[in-house]
Amino acid sequence: MEAIRREAVIVKDGQIHLSGLPYRRGDKVEIIVLPWAEKTRTPLRLTVRQLRESGLIGLWKDRTDIEDSSTYARRLREQAQKRGEAQ
Repeated sequence: MEAIRREAVIVKDGQIHLSGLPYRRGDKVEIIVLPWAEKTRTPLRLTVRQLRESGLIGLWKDRTDIEDSSTYARRLREQAQKRGEAQ
């Protein structure tokens, strides 16, 4: 799975428009929207309560293609750390 990052500005309350994505009609995608901090240009930090209420915890619980989410997450972190290393 390849993640695609786009920045967008909300121009109408509750709506966002994305274009130029490499997907076709009928493809299923998952969208996660995070607010950006203007000063740091990094995602805002969540409190423990906000994180628990965000829906991120348990996000993979219904995935049938992931048997062990801890192992899967560890593998994703390792792959992310290796990106950019000389081959």
